[in-house]
Amino acid sequence: MARNAIAAISIALLSLGANVAQAQTHATIVVQAGTPPHRHTAPVQMQYHPAPPPPRHEAAPRPRRGMVWVPGHWEWRGHRHVWMQGHWVKARPGYHYRPHRWEERDGRWRMQPGGWDRDGDGVPDRHDRQPGNPYRY
Repeated sequence: MARNAIAAISIALLSLGANVAQAQTHATIVVQAGTPPHRHTAPVQMQYHPAPPPPRHEAAPRPRRGMVWVPGHWEWRGHRHVWMQGHWVKARPGYHYRPHRWEERDGRWRMQPGGWDRDGDGVPDRHDRQPGNPYRY
């Protein structure tokens, strides 16, 4: 069953690759690779968009206690890029915020959403003499 799904996805990707050259610059390609219904995982979704405009310069405000500044970024909304302004979010002890970023692969652009990543050593920074050191146990 897994081989059939992989074969179907491969054929779909190859046919999409042939059609990409003919697609307009504002086209969005969405590829979904599902898993059998008995698994508890979400389907993999990849969206490719045109290159984003250069990032805008935002002056980061002064630090706030217990808050993390999330810098502004471009998002794909509808059929165009829209600038999302930076904003404050509440800090999470033992985590650091990974900002949104755009990645290019073979001339195609995909947005990697921002989010919270656990600090490497799992010790909250307020109790850690070496915060963020993934080799400390």
